[in-house]
Amino acid sequence: MFRSLLRITAFSSRASPMLTPGFLMRNFATHTIKFPASVESISEGGVQAWVKNVGDHIEVDEVVVVMETAKTNQEIRSPVSGELVKFLVNIGDNIPVGADLFVIDTDKVGVTKAKEAPKPVAKAEVPKEVSVQETAKEPKKEQTKLEVKKEEPKPTETKPKIPEVNQVKIVTGKREDRKEKMTRMRKTIAERLKGAQSTYAMLTTFQECDMSRAIELRNAYKDDFLKKHGVKLGFMSFFIKASTHALLQYPLANAVILGDEIIYRNYIDISVAVATPTGLVVPVIRNCENKSFADIEKEIIRFSGLAKEGKLPIEDMVGGNFTVSNGGVYGSMMGTPILNPPQSAILGMHSIENRPVVREDKIVARPIMYLALTYDHRLLDGKDAVLFMKAIKSMVEEPAKILLDI
Repeated sequence: MFRSLLRITAFSSRASPMLTPGFLMRNFATHTIKFPASVESISEGGVQAWVKNVGDHIEVDEVVVVMETAKTNQEIRSPVSGELVKFLVNIGDNIPVGADLFVIDTDKVGVTKAKEAPKPVAKAEVPKEVSVQETAKEPKKEQTKLEVKKEEPKPTETKPKIPEVNQVKIVTGKREDRKEKMTRMRKTIAERLKGAQSTYAMLTTFQECDMSRAIELRNAYKDDFLKKHGVKLGFMSFFIKASTHALLQYPLANAVILGDEIIYRNYIDISVAVATPTGLVVPVIRNCENKSFADIEKEIIRFSGLAKEGKLPIEDMVGGNFTVSNGGVYGSMMGTPILNPPQSAILGMHSIENRPVVREDKIVARPIMYLALTYDHRLLDGKDAVLFMKAIKSMVEEPAKILLDI
């Protein structure tokens, strides 16, 4: 009985593939890569594009797929090297965070598929019967005939003048409408802006800001600034530093309503509106109270570069206490910005134009920028909002106040 049991056990281990060493190794060599949870605010995404194909060899940290989320495009990289053996989702699929995306086999050595070389284009051959010289002679004969004709003067004929008539332009071609699915980012922007209009009691106040001193200061030190810090000195850093000092003076503008409570913050995180090919994003410059003009300019340059490439990390767009938006770079004279939820205020900058103003009872030309502050009237009264905005205006008009913290 005991020997029979041994024979049955031995036969079972040989026949069952679940116990073979090869199967165990193949099982451990296969890695399923999931959609990672980068930040709490992102719960789902869509497959925008597969960067690699099935059968390609993938190195560690190599991008395999690009996911489109509500905030930005997220590159998913492989944590292991091996062959890409399977896609688990399709382009356009709506994928929750944590879902399986693709499979990598670390035992297989994949070979990237080579593209077929373009076929050479055959050159046109000149017929043997016609020589190059004969061909060249023909135009000369035609040219001679034309010259003879030109020498013979023709009698001029007087034609009656035709009265001018408004001609109707005939539209040629097809009139077509083209449908394009909204990107996930554009849908999110639309929902957030419409939600802000429904939730917040938004009110906008305006000021004009004389940029004379800021321009003088920038022109005097822009070369030294660039030489020392490696970035250009722009006006955004003036307004961000002025906003930082104003937010410290008026902490209610740095606060936010959550439910039936007012949350006050002792740090200044300022969002900066940056345009991308797919929509407007607002990366955050954190702890502006501890940053210099150069630090702010470097952050803005970094954000702009990443945004143009579509590689702005989601972590850089989370949070923010206050937003500065510069529509002046596109030539905007005036506008009313919409709040960036859940923030309580946003500053809109506009173009700088020479305008007539009164100084010491005389009309003079000065470089003026119109400023717009949109705020949540549930939290900020008109008096608080106007004083807060006048503080920003005062520090930009006299940049020494920023340095002296007055």
